[in-house]
Amino acid sequence: MASKQPEPEKNALADVGAWAPPVAVGWLVPGGGHLMLKRPLRAAMLGGAVAITFLLGLLMRGAFFVPQEGDLLTVVIHRGGYIADMCSGLLYFLATWLGYDQPDVAGHVHDYGTKFLAAAGLMNVLAMVDAFEIATGQKD
Repeated sequence: MASKQPEPEKNALADVGAWAPPVAVGWLVPGGGHLMLKRPLRAAMLGGAVAITFLLGLLMRGAFFVPQEGDLLTVVIHRGGYIADMCSGLLYFLATWLGYDQPDVAGHVHDYGTKFLAAAGLMNVLAMVDAFEIATGQKD
């Protein structure tokens, strides 16, 4: 028999003041939303995972995605990758403001670096979802 999960409150989304600040801070500073929610160990683990993945992507000389026009697949991949890169928050903005601009070159290491940079942003999205669920009481 499958156990029933408790139903979340129906008006949990209505209290934007409870969940928006941790989610916004969690986007800017990976793990920051969990610090606001007084979850320091989870904040350190999530923030560290995002930062290490981002740093490895930079060390592998990965390129940031740039939105491009073209066929549907090209548009989806490049715009989606661009959004994923930006989801790393201040890590992405700091790297671009400091002049990191690796051109997209052929090679396995560079390609993996590009994917690591996007994966760091996607991990941060998962951390933001986790902070949202904690802030709305859907998760402990």
